[in-house]
Amino acid sequence: MNRFFVFIAVVFMIFLFSSCHIVRFFWWNFADINDGKKFQSVAILKGKETFYFKEITQNISLMIPADIKLASDANTFDQLLEKSHSVSFLIIRNDSILYEKYFKRYSSSSELPSFSVSKSFVSALIGIAIEEGYIKSIDQKVSEFIPEMRDPGFAEVSIANLLTMRSGIEFVESYGNPFAAMPKFYYGTNLKKMIYTLKIKEAPNLHYDYQSVNTIILTMILEKATGVAANVYLQEKIWKQIGMESDANWNVDSRKHLVIKSNCCINAHTRDFARFGRLYLNNGNWNGRQIIPESWIKQSKTIFNDSRDSQGYPYTYHWRTLNNGSLFAKGILGQYIFLYPEKKLIIVRMGSNSGNINWVKLFEELSVQL
Repeated sequence: MNRFFVFIAVVFMIFLFSSCHIVRFFWWNFADINDGKKFQSVAILKGKETFYFKEITQNISLMIPADIKLASDANTFDQLLEKSHSVSFLIIRNDSILYEKYFKRYSSSSELPSFSVSKSFVSALIGIAIEEGYIKSIDQKVSEFIPEMRDPGFAEVSIANLLTMRSGIEFVESYGNPFAAMPKFYYGTNLKKMIYTLKIKEAPNLHYDYQSVNTIILTMILEKATGVAANVYLQEKIWKQIGMESDANWNVDSRKHLVIKSNCCINAHTRDFARFGRLYLNNGNWNGRQIIPESWIKQSKTIFNDSRDSQGYPYTYHWRTLNNGSLFAKGILGQYIFLYPEKKLIIVRMGSNSGNINWVKLFEELSVQL
């Protein structure tokens, strides 16, 4: 009997490192906080200079909002975070760290997966590429950059359609079914091959439909236009420019193909995610240098169509925005970069799951306290 189980384990290990996404799905199951270490990755290197937030000697005291306290059994804010499976929580105002807390085995030097927060980085890179002239405008079509797309409908799908999740692609963003499209793209080892076979189900710009493949296609366009791998473009145009404190990495589909899983999978430190938030908080300007075009940031903050995510929040250029000017990037398991420009406020939350907390509502109510 023991030999049988050993045999099964060996077979699974063989398939785990093969191209069989179904076996990977059942072996690794749903996305978790260790995913950054499961996949191959490419480097994003920091520069020579580091930007440091000002540190205070003691965390400020935070109150649990009344409606959230009623739904939890936590007595303190720290308990609320820990019970809701947070691994890091960082609040910065006017470049000063007001609150920073890590849980379980995690610390400020822990490399954490961002999941779909990475989509907001891709948006920034597209804005920079347009400013640099590699891309003429968001009205350019997919087929201009990726003629390998088999469905002729991609001749009508624009960069803007991809950015706003209104491309009309036939794709279901479901993680629960191993035979659905999303697990195939998440665990598969040849992303380009799968991208080329995508089909169009309806004309673009008719409906909002959150689809991670939009971001992968955007990144393929970025790399085709610039001639530079997306991780290197991010490294040179943002990571080194804003004084990130640590190297990071970006997961890829496989060592053989090295296609970046750009719909997710930037792995970095909590404070470095906050630095990226600071860049958007200051309209793309970093201490006097315009890193991302201000007009691109403004457009990313603007509610300009009826696109709404599953919680009803307006969706823009791979960001979500609120009527009060707040802006946030969001990832599965409750990864957030939340920005409140009026108070120069940055909140970063990373977790092993979302913990049944409405984090955006919590961020908004904390903003009142601060």
